[in-house]
Amino acid sequence: MSVGFRAVQWNRDKLIYDGVLLAGVALYIGIFLIVGAQLDPPQDVPGEVDLRIRAFGSAAFLMLTVILSIGPLARLDRRFLPLLYNRRHFGVLTFGVALMHFGFMIDWYLVQDSLPNLGTELTTWPDYGKFIGFPFKVLGITALLVLFLMAATSHDFWLSFLTPPVWKALHMAVYVAYGLVVMHVSLGAMQFNYSWFLPLMLAGGFGTVSVLHVLAARRERAVDQGSAAGSDGWLAVGAPQSIPDQGARIVVAPGGERIAVFRDGARIGALSNLCAHQNGPIGEGRIIDGCITCPWHGFQYRLEDGCAPPPFSEKLATYRVRLRAGAVEVDPRPLPPGTPAAIDCPIAGD
Repeated sequence: MSVGFRAVQWNRDKLIYDGVLLAGVALYIGIFLIVGAQLDPPQDVPGEVDLRIRAFGSAAFLMLTVILSIGPLARLDRRFLPLLYNRRHFGVLTFGVALMHFGFMIDWYLVQDSLPNLGTELTTWPDYGKFIGFPFKVLGITALLVLFLMAATSHDFWLSFLTPPVWKALHMAVYVAYGLVVMHVSLGAMQFNYSWFLPLMLAGGFGTVSVLHVLAARRERAVDQGSAAGSDGWLAVGAPQSIPDQGARIVVAPGGERIAVFRDGARIGALSNLCAHQNGPIGEGRIIDGCITCPWHGFQYRLEDGCAPPPFSEKLATYRVRLRAGAVEVDPRPLPPGTPAAIDCPIAGD
């Protein structure tokens, strides 16, 4: 968490995350350039530039694929949650790699003294009605502009200025960028490059993202259908020990609102499942150092009242909980943010 807006405060986890990320990208591009030069040695300067175009372009596509896979993977298996912590760093680096891809494309025209031809390609309007011969570069340029917009607004200043719902909706445009990149490759490089790598990369990447999102959606649907309300409207959660210690179970109110029910030893409390920072899924986080910690960016809240510890001022809506016939239940009617509502429950075996 941070007070106000200030430069990124590095810690060991961030350094490891970014170090592995940078090393992985550099390793991929290096191997691509070496292997590509051996399999199909460039015959001239434009050929050398073309190899760099393909190296950085394929890296950007694979990075986007990984970014879109992290969310569903984290919902399917909590072990992937650490990958969410600095996903914005991943996105900014992806924009940088895509920008290099674009830069080498411009360089390809420059070394042949044919840059005006790019303008002609993009403004030959009848070609936009074709399949073979479609000006596919416009799709890549549009995707790059979307990635630029997301990278430029990645700082918390823009999150606060735009408000979390608007900011999150804006950054959902990553799916638009991914679709544009898929079309860019399908209508471009695959039309004249007949190697096995491109279709395998495209089908494998798009298929992986699609399958993971379907599996995660099925899991989320099961969560939404798993909450049973009693005659008085309270939602059944289960026995206290069914709630993981220092973790949460999710219940869903009749209107679709998700409620995260946390347990810290014998202490049980219920809060809104939406983090005040970026609407992150609080219930997928854990209690660390006595505070509920959002898995996305580490924002913390007290279990007792949903308030962030001083000097922070964020508050989450809380919900009344009770122990009835040995089972925890939660009232789906939210209390004002910051209202104390946690209770102590005896835990079998303690």
